[in-house]
Amino acid sequence: MNTKEHWENIYQTKQLNEVSWFQQKPQTSLGFFEMFSVHKNAKIIDVGGGDSYLVDYLLELGHQDISVLDISKYALDRAKQRLGDKAKNVKWIEADAAHFQPIEKYDFWHDRATFHFLTEHEDIENYIKTANESIAVNGVLIIGTFSENGQKNAAESILNNILKNLCKNLFCHILKK
Repeated sequence: MNTKEHWENIYQTKQLNEVSWFQQKPQTSLGFFEMFSVHKNAKIIDVGGGDSYLVDYLLELGHQDISVLDISKYALDRAKQRLGDKAKNVKWIEADAAHFQPIEKYDFWHDRATFHFLTEHEDIENYIKTANESIAVNGVLIIGTFSENGQKNAAESILNNILKNLCKNLFCHILKK
């Protein structure tokens, strides 16, 4: 089963509240928008946003230029259906984040749960290259990884520390923009 088939299967067989990453209100993500004083007309992309409720809250807060990218058509369709007429105010992008080719630069790149699923070197390099080329000067890059609070054993603790250091090293050239 390839990556797209995997995610389509997840979204075809589970309700949103049945997946471990479900948040009724994505408080941490919304906090980043407040922390960085993201303007209502900023170009925002939610990478791996699928049928997350983040887009609902961003629209409610008055953000006007929102893109949601996900590999799963089903996840995007569920979000569109949930939003009804408001869905027309969002740019929906069905693509693999590792091979996404943006046509614009983003002021705020939000990835709560996609990057840490990339395991192939080429996919990681493509993602980093795309982010580097697609984030506007003075733009913000937010990448979430596994929560330290969610650790269940020592191996996960070690992996989490490795991921933190890896992310710092992989994205350091973007951070210097």
